[in-house]
This record gives sequence, structure tokens and C-alpha cells, in this order.
Amino acid sequence: MTGLVAQDRFETFGTQHLVVLGIFAVGLVVVVWFGRQVRGTEAEAWVSRVLAVGICCVTIPLQVMQFLPDEWSPRTSLPFQLCDLAWMFAVHALWTRSRLTSTVTYLWGITLTTQGMATPDLSSVWPEPRFIMFWAMHVLIVWGAVYLVLGLGILPTWATYRRTVAITLTWAVLVFTYNAVAGVNYGYLNGKPKGASMLDYLGPWPFYVAVEIVVVAAVWALLTWPWTRRAAKDALVETRAS
Repeated sequence: MTGLVAQDRFETFGTQHLVVLGIFAVGLVVVVWFGRQVRGTEAEAWVSRVLAVGICCVTIPLQVMQFLPDEWSPRTSLPFQLCDLAWMFAVHALWTRSRLTSTVTYLWGITLTTQGMATPDLSSVWPEPRFIMFWAMHVLIVWGAVYLVLGLGILPTWATYRRTVAITLTWAVLVFTYNAVAGVNYGYLNGKPKGASMLDYLGPWPFYVAVEIVVVAAVWALLTWPWTRRAAKDALVETRAS
């Protein structure tokens, strides 16, 4: 990969970015297919737990690496970004097949994690550790989300949607407070990223934070609604059949 796509600095939609997005897109199809193959079988539990352990094996060393002297930065190394929490929710959902943590992984992954993948605030290139850390974490979160929901069929409900919104708002309040005290900007709650992002279309700070909350909650509702309709139809069919 180094020889084919060598770059001095990461470029949005440059060669390295497009290669990673291509791998990500192919992987989406594979994990959904694989999830449907094991759904409802004796293999579902142990396969999902193997995937959970696999995510831990990739993400934990990468997170620990951020605390090494050469990598440490108070502005980026602490596990306060949503993706730093999302992989933990993904691991719990895969291990337990919990509907709540599956919903959190799905809603965070499909919207917020993919936004970070489309407009990454990243300067490192392959094979630098921060490049690997960033992409491994983001890709595995979304793959885990689609495996759980589209593959295994652990579907969101309105109850888990509401709890996901509450969890996210709690995170936002805590991180916003820490940012203000420490003079940092985790989650871009206290200022926009330096590079281009979707936040540029939502107005100035702090207005864009409120707009983002409303937009994200609405999009999550749209992502939840089809699955609740499907569940209602399935329940109706079962009632008529009985």
C-alpha cells in the first residue's frame, strides 16, 4: 500500500482516503451477508463474541498508544470522542447482543462515525500509527453496527432510540464542560474543526451545536422508524396467524 498510495500528508478524497473508503464499502456487504448466515444459529453467539474480541485487539492497543510520550496530546489522546465510546458500545453489543447498545452503535455509527470518515480531521498518512488508529476504529464501529442490525436483526425501537438520545446528551454536557475548563475541543462542541466538515453548513458556534442536536435527533428518528414499522408488521402477522 505504501508504494502505491504514498503521500506526505493526508488529503480528503485523496488516494489513501479513497482506498480506505473502498475497503470499507466492500466490507459492509461482507459483514451483512456474514451476519445473516449466522443469525439464529448456534454459531451466532460465539461468532459475535469473536468479533467483539477482535475489535478489542485492534482498538485497545491503539488507544494505549496515544498515552505514549511520542503520541501524547491533551487535545486528542483522551478517550472523550464519541468514537472512543462507540467502539466500547459495539463490543458490548456484540458480546451480549443487547438491543440498547446495538442501537447506540447503529445510530452513532451510521451518522456520526461516517461523517468523520467522509471529512476526517486527520493529517497522518499510512502507515503512521494515528492513521491506522483513526481508520481501524471508525471502520470497525460501522461494520459492527450493520452486522448487528442488518445482519443479526437486533433492531432499534423507540425506547432504545430515546435512551440513545439521553446517553448522547449526557456525553455532550460532560464533554462540553471539560472542554471549557481544560481549553480543549473534544467532539467539536466548543468550536469547529480546522478542516472542512458538515458543521460548516450549520452556522457559527454555539448555534451550530443546537442545530446539530436537532438534526441528529431527527435523522436518528428516521433511521429508527422503518425498523419499528417492520416490527409492528411482523407482530400483526403473528397475531393473525395465531
